[in-house]
Amino acid sequence: MRAAVVTEFGEPSVIRIQEWPDPVPAEGQVLVEVEVADMIFVDAAIRRGHHGGYFDVTPPFVPGSRFGGRVRATGPGVSDTWIGKTVVGRSVDFAAHAELVVAASDSLTETDLNLETAVAVTGDGFTTLLLEQLAPDLQGKDVLITASAGGMGLLLIQLAHRAGARVIAAARGQAKLDLSQAQGADVVIDYSQPGWEKSVLEATGGRGADVVFEGAGGELGTTAFGVVKDGGWFSAHGAPSGTFATYDPAEADRRGITVKGIEDLRVDLVATTVTDAAVLQRAAAGDLVPVVDRVFDLDHVAEAHTALEQRVLLGKALIRVRPAGLRGQ
Repeated sequence: MRAAVVTEFGEPSVIRIQEWPDPVPAEGQVLVEVEVADMIFVDAAIRRGHHGGYFDVTPPFVPGSRFGGRVRATGPGVSDTWIGKTVVGRSVDFAAHAELVVAASDSLTETDLNLETAVAVTGDGFTTLLLEQLAPDLQGKDVLITASAGGMGLLLIQLAHRAGARVIAAARGQAKLDLSQAQGADVVIDYSQPGWEKSVLEATGGRGADVVFEGAGGELGTTAFGVVKDGGWFSAHGAPSGTFATYDPAEADRRGITVKGIEDLRVDLVATTVTDAAVLQRAAAGDLVPVVDRVFDLDHVAEAHTALEQRVLLGKALIRVRPAGLRGQ
């Protein structure tokens, strides 16, 4: 099969389209013909060799985790009634940016949605609903969302807007601010401008934000922590800047701020009742509407990585691995 292979850690140019061994489903697994695969910033970070403490991969490897496609075969212990079904799911040990992938059968969800929509919403939507479950009631609250024009940032804007929050969206550049506003943001702030945090305080009457969904990481994330009101709530779930937002735990305790870092989200992930099926139901109902900027074919995965890292995307990027008309070929 053809696959996008990270041949060594480094720039997007390390990705090569190569022939790769067809995977074989093991006990409890299925083999899926991939039509569409998700592309998130973590894929680019792992390609560079970052986040080794969370993801144990060594080149050469095939990136990508979330996918949509058609089940071709089943492994031992899995009913053959899965064969032919259109599903979305998570791959075993990455490898979704390839024509074939294996996944645990219990990680799959059958869907009637357009596959691009389904794949675009499941990954970001899952984390969005997890944050919805963890966060306090948003009605009437000032909610700051950073990296607001990314795939998950836009879903968080939609969620907070529908919950009755006053949404403050922070992103870089007018096009991203316009997109954030179109998705329901009440106030938009360009955080590439010096002193942007003062605009957040002005928008909240000097009180600070009740809730912050922090998806930018790095210095931006640290600055965002500084505008949480005393007794507020802060999640540090994004790291496109290279690191997650840092904060002083002693200050958080002193100010009564509840913080959910990435480790907290990983722990909560185990106990959550959020499912891919729930995400797809919310998408079908129009509560979560993914914004897809560009769809790259398998031969241009490196270009997708470049676009993501250069922050030129308005919303999400997806990988079109196999046209629907080529199923089974």
